[in-house]
Amino acid sequence: MQRFDYPALDETAYRETLPNGLRLTVVPQKGFAKKLAYFATDFGSIHTAFRLGGQEYTVPAGVAHYLEHKMFDLPGGRDVSAEFAALGAHSNAFTSYDMTAYYFSCTEHFEENLKLLLEFVSTPYFTQESVEKERGIIDQEISMNEDSPDSALFELLAAGMYRVHPVRVPILGTQETIREITPEILYLCHRAFYAPGNMTLCVLGDVDPEGVIALARQVLGDEKREVAEKLRDWQEDMTPAEPYVHANMEVAMPTFTMAFKCESPGTGEEAIRQEMVADLAAEALFGESSDLYLKLYEEGLIDGSFGGGFETVDGCALLTCGGDSRDAQAVAEAILARMEALRATGITEESFERMKRSAQGRRIKGLDSFDSTCFRLCSYCFSDFDYFRFPEVYSRIRKTDVEAFLNRAVTRQRLALCVIDPISKEETL
Repeated sequence: MQRFDYPALDETAYRETLPNGLRLTVVPQKGFAKKLAYFATDFGSIHTAFRLGGQEYTVPAGVAHYLEHKMFDLPGGRDVSAEFAALGAHSNAFTSYDMTAYYFSCTEHFEENLKLLLEFVSTPYFTQESVEKERGIIDQEISMNEDSPDSALFELLAAGMYRVHPVRVPILGTQETIREITPEILYLCHRAFYAPGNMTLCVLGDVDPEGVIALARQVLGDEKREVAEKLRDWQEDMTPAEPYVHANMEVAMPTFTMAFKCESPGTGEEAIRQEMVADLAAEALFGESSDLYLKLYEEGLIDGSFGGGFETVDGCALLTCGGDSRDAQAVAEAILARMEALRATGITEESFERMKRSAQGRRIKGLDSFDSTCFRLCSYCFSDFDYFRFPEVYSRIRKTDVEAFLNRAVTRQRLALCVIDPISKEETL
């Protein structure tokens, strides 16, 4: 086990890659009662095409989320959530576009809870009856998601932005695709992506790192299993498939999201560097400290709901912003005009340094949250980067890096706008 110290963050981490391939991180937090563990796999909703055992497979959209739901079933009718609760723990899980994570938090019985987490995520158990029953539950979840303006905004934008990348398909799948999911498909995906070599375990709290490693080896064993090769036939140019997307929903006032299509940041240090550069670009262009934000606010074109940043998914990236607005098109035009001004004047060194200090401060403050820290450690682990090294990356970012990103990414040709308007009285009659 290796120890890593991060003086700039006042953090220490212990890391080990087990013989089975599992990447393990323990961040001791002396004196804290709360303990948190994330057990995550590098498998999300977009990974529907893969090669395993020399054979290629394509599975239905929504299978990663479906699998997450069904992992809480164990033989003998055991209820995993109830077992965690009996041990004084809160447990949950989530599926994103490119990751699935299972986690618990507790103040007591940590070893028992950790053993349960590792056991149930590693034990697939699916019957035809239980899979059919779950289909109805996920059906309802999809319907609720379709009625949510926040979810609809991003999903409509993604569908308008991308031609082939699977981010254009909702994480939950559709009511048509989930009908294609069978126990056999769930077993296949578990075998393909739930091998320890495709997973990471992250633990924060007042725990013994060596004890965590020993327990993980005891439960998971040392055998190294094959991991599926993801097939990423996702070539996209930098122009949106549909620059303007409009829908009507039950919202109190018009709401929008807009984005500029960006190159995928890839992996490793370069990936987080591009993310940080893009976040600074967003702040310079339309952040709360920008002149444009104040102007749009004073003109009543945006309100406190407005915000944005840099969104990345395996194989794609967006510089995005949005919120409620009576005239989203005017906001988009104002941002493009602001970009033209920045091309002419550039960013002042003073404002750049202020933005960089503020951005780094927000990331450091984010480490106060166990959940946020675990999430970032896991997601960056899959991108082959040690997240605790982010202060080093910030120190190497220059004003010219941000200006170059803005000049490249923020153009009318890369812009897509999605607007949701309230349903009119005539439409409801």
